[in-house]
Amino acid sequence: MPLYKYSAVTLDGSKHTGSVEAATVDALAATLKQQNLFLTKWSTSKPKQETRKLKTDEVADFCRQLGAMLSAGIMLIRAMNILAQRNLKPHIKKIYDDVILDLQRGATLSEAMANRGRAFPELLVNMIRAGENTGKLDATCQKMAVTYDKEHRLNAKVKQAMVYPIILVVLIIGVVLIIFTFVLPQFMGLFESMELPLPTKIVMGISDFLIAWGVWLLIGVVAAVAGIVTLLRQPGPRKAYDHFKLRLPRIGMLLRIIYTARFARTLSSLYVSGISMIQALTIARTTIGNTYIAAQFDGVIEALGNGRTLSQALATVDGFEMKLRSTVLIGEESGNLENMLESVADQYEYDSEMATQSLVTLIEPVLIVFMAVIVAFVIISVLMPIFQLYTNIGAEGGL
Repeated sequence: MPLYKYSAVTLDGSKHTGSVEAATVDALAATLKQQNLFLTKWSTSKPKQETRKLKTDEVADFCRQLGAMLSAGIMLIRAMNILAQRNLKPHIKKIYDDVILDLQRGATLSEAMANRGRAFPELLVNMIRAGENTGKLDATCQKMAVTYDKEHRLNAKVKQAMVYPIILVVLIIGVVLIIFTFVLPQFMGLFESMELPLPTKIVMGISDFLIAWGVWLLIGVVAAVAGIVTLLRQPGPRKAYDHFKLRLPRIGMLLRIIYTARFARTLSSLYVSGISMIQALTIARTTIGNTYIAAQFDGVIEALGNGRTLSQALATVDGFEMKLRSTVLIGEESGNLENMLESVADQYEYDSEMATQSLVTLIEPVLIVFMAVIVAFVIISVLMPIFQLYTNIGAEGGL
């Protein structure tokens, strides 16, 4: 809730200043009037906000439960109280309690949600605001529950598909470390007086390096990762990285499909709610998840302002699948844009699931072969001097 700094006067002309939280300026004036103070000047600053974001499944649950209760005729504050009384995680309960407090002070639901900072997605806040303006808050909540359910399922399937490759990567790293730091040192004493083959010298050199400098190497890797993460938080490097991701073989194609589905779903929801196309694009660009694509929307919005159609404006965006423009064009010509966007979102969400599974199917054998090559190289490197040692012993025995 905004924190207002105010100047006020009494009936006898005395001046008073102070600060107080209020949902709106009208609520501030009413609060001061109860104290026989009359507002003259004010300025706002926002207090510390709840910054922990709700997960997509938590947002979907919020929309689903609230929409169901509003459809049943339960008043908004009563519905929020019922939601807050469930067995919730502490941070979720605090968010709900703060929303209820704002509602009791006269704020609308969209204002109360916006006052929670990053807790609720910007898209949801704007959709709730549109639902309040049209008197269809219950239908809006139910629609957004479906939207966030689909987003959660898609994200969950992508994460689930990547579990096995990640386990393989961790396994490869673990096997390599065990071989080079524990297994190979056992053979060093045996090979001390021998002229070793090149492959054996390589693996022994790696082993010596990891034993002597392994801790420092780990520290360096952690520092490098932290540095990269910090760098990618800057707008310029982040934009370049997001552009680079779109150019990666197969991965870039998968990301394009995911970004297209996400954008189409968001734009469809905003458009059908009655929000202007320019405002809808301004909101939708923030939900794509790629700063390189989002940066191009200044040109899209400018093109719309100059009289071009949405399909023409989107044709200039690098990062979406080509089918999106064709679908939007058909929707414009048929006057059924919202359904066409919904259809293409469903199609691309299915395509993203298939592309993810295809990518994982390719990655798994590549990682297994890679681990097998490393292990085989180490085994051969160890066996070569052992075989040479036995050959020398056999030759000496023959003499």
